[in-house]
Amino acid sequence: MTFLPTGEQRAFARSLDAMLTAADTPAAVRAWAGDDPGPGRALWGRLAEAGVCALAVPEEYEGTGLLPVELAHAFVELGRHAVPGPVVETVATTVLLGELARLGDPDPAKRLLPALATGERTATLAIAGAEGVRHSVPYALDADRADTVLVVRGEELWRAPGHGQVRGSADPARRLARPAPGGELLAKGPAVAVAAGQARRWAMLATAAQSLGVGLALLDRTVAYARQRSQFGTPIGAFQAVKHRLADTLLALEFARPLLFGAAVTMTPGDLAAAKVTTGEAGYTAARTALQIHGAIGYTEEPALSLWLRKARPLRDAWGDPAACRAAVLGAYS
Repeated sequence: MTFLPTGEQRAFARSLDAMLTAADTPAAVRAWAGDDPGPGRALWGRLAEAGVCALAVPEEYEGTGLLPVELAHAFVELGRHAVPGPVVETVATTVLLGELARLGDPDPAKRLLPALATGERTATLAIAGAEGVRHSVPYALDADRADTVLVVRGEELWRAPGHGQVRGSADPARRLARPAPGGELLAKGPAVAVAAGQARRWAMLATAAQSLGVGLALLDRTVAYARQRSQFGTPIGAFQAVKHRLADTLLALEFARPLLFGAAVTMTPGDLAAAKVTTGEAGYTAARTALQIHGAIGYTEEPALSLWLRKARPLRDAWGDPAACRAAVLGAYS
């Protein structure tokens, strides 16, 4: 097993970083949190052109095949740039549909997968009874903005006809709503539950990668601020207390990185749960460090820091909260 990225994987990550840097992603995040999804959809189109949407789609449905390591690299960059929208949920949807096709029910994949692979359409997915979900009918992320809303209830896959009232979260760019009941039954049987389990695993991987990216972005911004902000005529980054806090944050993120890519290689439930909880806690640690070192300015909108601060906690809890992930790790390795 190797954790070192290949030259192609490094180039892919660098190209995404350059593209998202040039795209003014913070403006798209603010627009998505408001009433203008246009910039976010345009950003989604550019990601699709770069191949991100096809990384978990079988080749026969316009995809590249299942490439979890490449997907992890991509979602680190999406987290680093705070990309809005149901990006994780679209990946989970493509995996679910592809797995259903592999298990003998190709009709939903034929209908929906090609448009998801090319980025022509987006999707969100809610799985009732998923680990870390406390409600029998869970919320779906960005159900009001996604083109397709899918719901798994036991051994049934439904295409929801709409959604309920949209509610906010700690991150204004994460819009939550319960899917409307009823709709179109797309698939039924044990294969749906198996495919949903596979979708959860990929969603955990993508969310963990996002958490790592968010943490890295917060650390970079906090280090830059500590170098330029002076107190008593000295940059605050020279103070031992600040150095130690930043060093602890860096260690947490770097400890999480091999767990993430190790999980992308194995894709086993125990490894994924370990990566999810570790990256989530590391990203949340980076958020607390950033807020403490920035002080009062960290609460304001002006420096854009809040775009990442507000993502750390929701990502930590999405697709398996820390308690559920720790229980999964204990169950896998005890």
